[in-house]
This record gives sequence, C-alpha cells and structure tokens, in this order.
Amino acid sequence: MIRWYRQTRHGKAYVPAMIWGTLQTEAYATVILGQVVGFLGVPDDVPAGVAKRMERQQVLYDGEHRYDVILGEQALYTNVGGPEVMGEQMERLLRDIELPSLKLGVLPATAEMSVVPMPGFSIFDGGRAHYELVSSGVDITDPAELTLHHKVFDAISDAASYGGGARELISKALAFWSGDK
Repeated sequence: MIRWYRQTRHGKAYVPAMIWGTLQTEAYATVILGQVVGFLGVPDDVPAGVAKRMERQQVLYDGEHRYDVILGEQALYTNVGGPEVMGEQMERLLRDIELPSLKLGVLPATAEMSVVPMPGFSIFDGGRAHYELVSSGVDITDPAELTLHHKVFDAISDAASYGGGARELISKALAFWSGDK
C-alpha cells in the first residue's frame, strides 16, 4: 500500500463509515487493526501494521501528492475505541483539513444524492480503483469502469460539504465525543 500511495500523485478516496487510513491517528489505527486481527484470527502484527499506516501518512506532508477524500458523516460517529480515541481523531481531522495536499469533504447523512450510494473505494494514478474487502481487496483496471468510478466520485463530491461546512460537521462530532452533545 505504501508503494501505491507514493506512486500516486493525485488520489481520491470515498470512505462512508470509517476514517480513511491515511488520516487515522495511531490510537484509531491500533483499534481498527486489532479488530481485523481478532476477527480474522491472523497473526497479531498490529504494532507493525500501525507503524506502516503512520509511514504511509507521510505523503500528506511531502508536497508531492494531492488527495481528494470524502468521508461519510457516519465515519465521524462509527465508534472505534470509545470517546477518547474518537475525540482525538476528530481533532486530527480538524487540524489536517488545512493541509494543502488534502481536499477533505464530509458527505452529510441527509445529503441528496444523484447516484446510488456506493461502498467506499479509492482511485490511484496509473488506472486503478481499489476496494478493500473483509480479508482482501479488489482492483478495477478496465478503462470504462475507471471512467464510471471517476464519475461516481464527482457525484459524491458534489453532494459533500467542504471547508466551513466540513469543519462544522467534524466539530459537531467532536462535541458529541467530548460529551457536549
């Protein structure tokens, strides 16, 4: 995955129900990867996996990459690790939303959509869309399919909130996780 992120100069990701891996805090990533290990019964390599996920995040700071990321509003409320982990994660999103390498949007739960909602996916340079599944991933490389993925991403982007609207949704989630409901 790190190689894909380093090779991609402009990537896109739609993640409806959790925080995009490249924006996850260490605590959030630890919980997510621990759940994967427990559910699949695979060897416990969580610390190594978290370290790799943190390494992958360097693409946000090197000035050579650009990512358009849309989180579903549900991603701000899917309870990963409890209020402390989630609060820290919301603070991270509010900080990183200002990065020049990142265009971060939030798709409000009540947004009117011009397309049927999709599972989350990423689009990488070099002609590939990627879906993460329960235990593996699927890559789409057919040019006609990639064109459709870009079209779907644009439609989701049109319905998403950016800038102040995204900050407002994330701040509302932070207040929720801080107990200031």
